[in-house]
Amino acid sequence: MATGQQSYRYTRTKKLLGQVLKEMKAVHEGMIQEALTVQREKGGQIGQILVTLGHLDEATLAQALARQAGMEMVDLSGVAFTPELVESVDANTARMFNLMPIRREGNRLVVAFSNPGNMAVLEDLRFMTGCEVEGVLAPQAQIDPLVEKHYGDKGDSMRDFVAAAAASAPRPAAGRGGNVDLEDQEAMANSPPVIKLLQYILFQAIRDRASDIHMEPFENDFKIRYRVDGALYELEAPPPHLSLPLISRVKVMSGLDIAETRLPQDGRIEIAIGGRPVDLRVSTLPTMFGESCVIRVLDRSVVSLDLERIGLGEPEMELMRHLIKLPHGIVLVTGPTGSGKTTTLYSALNFANDVGIKIITTEDPVEYELQGIMQIQVNEEIGVTYSNCLRAILRQDPDMILVGEIRDLETAQIAVEASLTGHVVFSTVHTNNAAQAVTRLLDLGIEAFLISATVEGIIAQRLVRTVCNGCKVTYKPSPEVLMELDLTPEAIGDKLFAYGRGCRACNGSGYRGRTAIFEMIRMTESLRRMILDGASADTLNDQARREGMRTLRESGLLAILSGITTVEEVIRETTNL
Repeated sequence: MATGQQSYRYTRTKKLLGQVLKEMKAVHEGMIQEALTVQREKGGQIGQILVTLGHLDEATLAQALARQAGMEMVDLSGVAFTPELVESVDANTARMFNLMPIRREGNRLVVAFSNPGNMAVLEDLRFMTGCEVEGVLAPQAQIDPLVEKHYGDKGDSMRDFVAAAAASAPRPAAGRGGNVDLEDQEAMANSPPVIKLLQYILFQAIRDRASDIHMEPFENDFKIRYRVDGALYELEAPPPHLSLPLISRVKVMSGLDIAETRLPQDGRIEIAIGGRPVDLRVSTLPTMFGESCVIRVLDRSVVSLDLERIGLGEPEMELMRHLIKLPHGIVLVTGPTGSGKTTTLYSALNFANDVGIKIITTEDPVEYELQGIMQIQVNEEIGVTYSNCLRAILRQDPDMILVGEIRDLETAQIAVEASLTGHVVFSTVHTNNAAQAVTRLLDLGIEAFLISATVEGIIAQRLVRTVCNGCKVTYKPSPEVLMELDLTPEAIGDKLFAYGRGCRACNGSGYRGRTAIFEMIRMTESLRRMILDGASADTLNDQARREGMRTLRESGLLAILSGITTVEEVIRETTNL
């Protein structure tokens, strides 16, 4: 786990894994290119893709990772795991980071793990054990059964971790803004019980596929909540005095200034959980009763960037492929915050990604790294704005450009200019439906004739929770339900609706995962003329429907009839549209 300590922060060596494998004569260039193609389409780590394709075995991959990281590769078959050695690392840490202690010599502890991305956990282990910790690599096929054997039935609960952390952290002075000495604050942030509690919170959130972790101090409470599939769930509340050490620990891990509590701060943590990399984006905000902290969990393994898996129906999929292959023009994706716009755009870029196409993005922030695509992080504090980036991008000879958001006239004008000079521009705006995107561009100050000439497609979307397959139940909808959806019994025939009863897999919610519903406008000559004539958004929407556009509500109804989501989800996301 990253700690902000530079000496232990994992940094990529100059040699890529593919280069190392070729030097070992384990693969050839054709195998690497095949794996890169799969990675662009489906994501994943290049080493594991090579194993899946049958070009590489796990043992050779482990040797290559060790050589890449400059670490010793060991065989665990001859290690004697005594109770004292096993107990030198607690069960939750061993399971979370998939590691085993293999040797202890006085104050020196050697631990083995399979992923060099876990290097930063060594610093946490140093605090927790009081030892000098050294890491070595071992095959995952050896570590997995050992962790299960020695730690499988062990481990503390959230309540145990909270009790230990609460006992170790001093209570601040009564009243608002009770001050804590900076040295005491650092000591609390680095105390083993606090480290273990935060590790457990992060592990639980990632295991439950949470997208955000909220840590919120109030006058008499300290709330910790996860956002899973768009809904917030509260954990058992720790004592209020744990807010300072826990949030200080997060700030230490993300390299933020723990002494500064008056200003908002943003940071980043890179960790590896269960052998897969997870990116955490940290945001702190000063409140009346201490700092609030939100951690955005960017776990590529639970986000599919495959265009065919984001929820597009066949007509929408055909239109999306058409828009991606255009030689020039603007494609807009619209919807509120958290509606999946970025995932749709990334999936489109992933689909278009090819050695013959140069793609550049400018984003705030860059959420996922895309192989073969140049990505630029917006930083307005130093003048790296969307508009400035876009001007520079146009001098880099791109074929396709992603602008994270069109939020002002200058950015919109440059996007139009880029389209007119032969580039495909993808971007987002915030409107309720597809047709209103035209109104939004007009409000920003773009002339109607430029919108008519450049905009090729508009995509509105929402995310709806999908019914858990582990507890799915089908039923015949009542006339009242059909009336609420403007449907007749004849329209649905013998189709059944579905809902989730609630089970362990979905934490009793009845939902597991989310999918998108879409409303897509393909710009036609009639729509372009209407824009030039100053038609309203409602008029444009009516014409688009006559030309075959499926509305968000209609897309939601198809998802209901397919047993993918529920009536409640679609109504909640498409009311007042």
